[in-house]
Amino acid sequence: MTSQTTVEKAPRDPGGLAPAPAKGLRGHPWLTLFSVAIGVMMVALDGTIVAIANPAIQQDLGASLADVQWITNGYMLALAVSLITAGKLGDRFGHRQTFLIGVVGFAAASGAIGLSDSVALVIAFRVLQGLFGALLMPAALGLLRATFPAEKLNMAIGIWGMVIGASTAGGPILGGVLVEHVSWQSVFFINVPVGVLALVLGVLILRDHRAENAPRSFDIAGIVLLSGAMFCLIWALIKGSEWGWGDLQTIGFLVGAVVLFLAFALVEQRVKEPLVPLAMFRSVPLSAGTVLMVLMAFAFMGGLFFVTFYLQNVHGMKAVDAGLHLLPLTAMMIVASPVAGALITRFGPRVPLVGGMVCTAVACFGMSQLTVGTGTLTMSVWFALLGLGLAPVMVGATEVIVGNAPMELSGVAGGLQQAAMQVGGSLGTAVLGAIMASRVDSELPGNWKDAQLPQLSPEQLDQASSAIKVGMPPVTEETPPEIAGKIVGVAHDTFVSGMSTAFMVAGIVAVIAALVATLTKRGENAEAGMGGGHI
Repeated sequence: MTSQTTVEKAPRDPGGLAPAPAKGLRGHPWLTLFSVAIGVMMVALDGTIVAIANPAIQQDLGASLADVQWITNGYMLALAVSLITAGKLGDRFGHRQTFLIGVVGFAAASGAIGLSDSVALVIAFRVLQGLFGALLMPAALGLLRATFPAEKLNMAIGIWGMVIGASTAGGPILGGVLVEHVSWQSVFFINVPVGVLALVLGVLILRDHRAENAPRSFDIAGIVLLSGAMFCLIWALIKGSEWGWGDLQTIGFLVGAVVLFLAFALVEQRVKEPLVPLAMFRSVPLSAGTVLMVLMAFAFMGGLFFVTFYLQNVHGMKAVDAGLHLLPLTAMMIVASPVAGALITRFGPRVPLVGGMVCTAVACFGMSQLTVGTGTLTMSVWFALLGLGLAPVMVGATEVIVGNAPMELSGVAGGLQQAAMQVGGSLGTAVLGAIMASRVDSELPGNWKDAQLPQLSPEQLDQASSAIKVGMPPVTEETPPEIAGKIVGVAHDTFVSGMSTAFMVAGIVAVIAALVATLTKRGENAEAGMGGGHI
């Protein structure tokens, strides 16, 4: 791969973007976008497609519930922990090589999962998937920033965001079709031809652009401390609902994350070439964009977590039908992302970002009014509005983060953007999940009693509550029909009440995010951003 790389010194213009006009295939901006979009699509799909395959994997390989959770958690942990370090590797060795290695590794790990005959191998290769995905994602953003002129970067990021949004939302549909009509292995095997296509296009098209003052060394202490801090934080968020938020294990990991983040900040001020120069955050727009990405992912990922249970377990839809009901969300993100890129190019990111988070807030408040009997049309309106709100935020916040970082740190900035999404999504799922659980626990005893159902022991109540938290009525084949009907009614009403509260909180978070969005501005003076705060 290295032998075909053309290294270009990027001039230090105010925006950090001055690519030479491309002739032929190599380095052509729109072909570069198409090439990286293929690889990005592969990683984004795997974020949601595997959830559909988990039950089939559990049955086929005889896996426990804990094993199945690790299939998702192992991938998420590896991805979140490695993103910023992977971005630094791209800045050091070139984003083209990093992207191609990520594509090859991700596709190979996917194929290995499909050939695995034990859940331990599936988990191990899922971790490898996460590590290679972490190489691929920041490198894609670094390549876009270095290839596109400033006036077209937002449109490029708009299409990039469209690919991620469509892949994320389309994962359950594709996963459902493959699992239902082929096999769970096909969910992973499909990445192999996609990876080969991305590799061929990348070898032919991608050009390596490197900044004059790209890093020449590695901050090993910084890598270890930041990786440890991210692991402790994400692990605490993943396990908090199982352990309990007041449990010593949860508190221990959260405290450990804080201590390691503080130690990381101290180390970064003392090394010559830090992993993440803290001076980056003197740029108020970059800091605001990072916070905005966390809050957006909190509302989006946290809310979407409940919607799938609502559609499948309350409305009784199959996975494919549930995915089809989310098409208004997917379609709106596909349509609105390039439009958002054009608007941000013309008017700057501030107004579209504020407007996007206001739309997201309205959609969340609207979804808090969903009931057991809400029809498809009403659901579609709120899902479409959510997609309309998310699109400019995905595009604008990404441009604000990557565009306000110096050229030589574009990979780190890309890793920061992706890490913010991972942290926000994990935080949203954990916090909104805890709110949902608390509401179900508090309402279930009263609702059960009001329905004049047989009294439950504390142990039975806990079991019923666990089922209802995902919208499942705690009934068996032996339950008399008249009793089963009442239990289903109580379960669905209690679940929807908890979901409504969670969406209200998500809406409030979206309102806060709209206020944060007022601090953003386009990335015109990236180099100046290192010298002091600006708005």
